[in-house]
Amino acid sequence: MSYLLFQITFAAYFLATAAYIVFFVSQKGRIRVIARTIFLAAAILHTLNILARYFEAGHTPITSYHETVSFFAWSIAWSYLLFRWRYTVKNFGTFVSVMTLLLMFMAALAPREILPLVPALQSWWLPVHASIALIADGFLALACIGGIMYLLQEREIKRKRFGLFYSRLPSLEALDKLNHHCLSIGFPLMTLGIIAGSIWAKQAWGSYWQWDPKETWSLITWLLYAALVHQRFTVGWRGRRAAIMSIVAFLAVLFTLWGVTFLLQGVHTYAA
Repeated sequence: MSYLLFQITFAAYFLATAAYIVFFVSQKGRIRVIARTIFLAAAILHTLNILARYFEAGHTPITSYHETVSFFAWSIAWSYLLFRWRYTVKNFGTFVSVMTLLLMFMAALAPREILPLVPALQSWWLPVHASIALIADGFLALACIGGIMYLLQEREIKRKRFGLFYSRLPSLEALDKLNHHCLSIGFPLMTLGIIAGSIWAKQAWGSYWQWDPKETWSLITWLLYAALVHQRFTVGWRGRRAAIMSIVAFLAVLFTLWGVTFLLQGVHTYAA
């Protein structure tokens, strides 16, 4: 059942992304409404898919590569929908839908079999730590997307060639506010996720921190975002520097999630 729901969800995200791209080019309001409706339906279907996987597996489905990437895509989708509920940023949905679809494509290529949990994961800390961390990454992904949009818009303005992107992207001020909003949610959640992971590590392995490669890269990523948040909220970093830093820090998020798992050995290697 969960596999069927995943396929339907994938198809819905594909249709939503196609509709968003058509709207981005045509700027017809009716197509935008269609794209938003399909994207919302895809996110709801995605939630049902995760619930179905939960009942089939008997545990929170955030332990395999397929499950983690799928949950990450889900967190980005709902982070965007929650953001969209309070704020309006022109054509933000187009870029979000593309990233979500790419993650779903990656999840579709990964093995989908349900494997028994290793002893270290048989804890109620699993949904607490992993879900908080991935939801945090969802908001940080939005900050990264906003940074990419900022650099694209800035390039249009500096070149004084007002082409396809200029009229379709928000103002630089709006994109900077987007970055501020997403960081103010994503960074505290990331901090909470690391704290929960440390407490879980104490229960599972007897120490709060083992300098495992994934733990080390989690700390590096946290320090990058801590520096960005400090510069934004105390020194007054804005604009291009904040946009570039958001992109660089998010690349560290991706490496921590997957690069460490497949390239470096450690106590988190089972996540592969």
